[in-house]
Amino acid sequence: MIRTCALTTAGVIKYDLSLRSLKKPDIVWYWVDFDQPSNEESQLLSKHFRFHPLAIEDCLEFVQRPKMDFFDKYVFIVMHYLNQKTLSPEEVDVFVGSNYIVTFHKKSVRGLNNTWARVRKDTALQQGPMTILHAVMDQLVDDYFPPIYRIEDRLNEIEEDTDSDSSVSDIMDEVFDIRSDLSKMRRTVLPMRDLLYRILNSERIAHVNDQKIYFQDIYDHLLKITELIEANREFTSDIRDNYISINSDRMNSIMMTLTVITTIFMPLSFIAGLYGMNFTNMPELRGHYNYFIVLAVMVLISIGMTLWFKKKGWFRFSKRSKL
Repeated sequence: MIRTCALTTAGVIKYDLSLRSLKKPDIVWYWVDFDQPSNEESQLLSKHFRFHPLAIEDCLEFVQRPKMDFFDKYVFIVMHYLNQKTLSPEEVDVFVGSNYIVTFHKKSVRGLNNTWARVRKDTALQQGPMTILHAVMDQLVDDYFPPIYRIEDRLNEIEEDTDSDSSVSDIMDEVFDIRSDLSKMRRTVLPMRDLLYRILNSERIAHVNDQKIYFQDIYDHLLKITELIEANREFTSDIRDNYISINSDRMNSIMMTLTVITTIFMPLSFIAGLYGMNFTNMPELRGHYNYFIVLAVMVLISIGMTLWFKKKGWFRFSKRSKL
């Protein structure tokens, strides 16, 4: 689908004009949006607009990084936005000329659609192509915030939920999945930040100085997002280390318990083994109450060793071992 939007000399915004009518002298500037175009519609990039073949190739194929290329009469910009479910990057291609802006995207873009609906109502967006470029880019970058905030909230829940019934392995799997999502976002945000830096410092883009403060605001947002991503990556490392420490402490407590039990039963096993030998000349076997005496000795040994271990502090287990 191809949709058009144009500002006339009378200050009126008109939608759904034909591509030919956009060349009329009463058109101040126009915006053409290739929204999930067909193959025939995509060919208009070459046949009607006569954009450079390399730029058209970048539109038709996924570009791994946001970038900006300069041509004689226009600037070609590749931007990435985040798929809110998968956090994978999706592409929006933009051609910006002196009196037009052409956007191309293979999937529906919420931020771009919002900007399209605002053009008629918001006079601030009617100043020209650079204003539209800023508005679209601002919407795409704003959509980076919800996923990072969701991740941050989930990490806080994991840290605070010490009574969770989830096993350490399940928590570690989730933490590593979150870390993978953060890496996906990082691979999208950092190139977008570099792109904004180039736009802010470029002297080849017409009217960029008039909008510099607005593009600077987007750049600041990207810096903030980058800091949030790095902070949450460190947070995942801290949570991972904490749970590994808890698991190690729990295993140490288990081994301590088994050691205490084994140590208590060692002298009892010795006594039972000694009197279980089938020698004929064993005087202790002939006494009428010797069996009960041996049992009493074994009980006293068990109680004595237990009290001694308690005094030595072997039963002071960490509360974390209960997690």
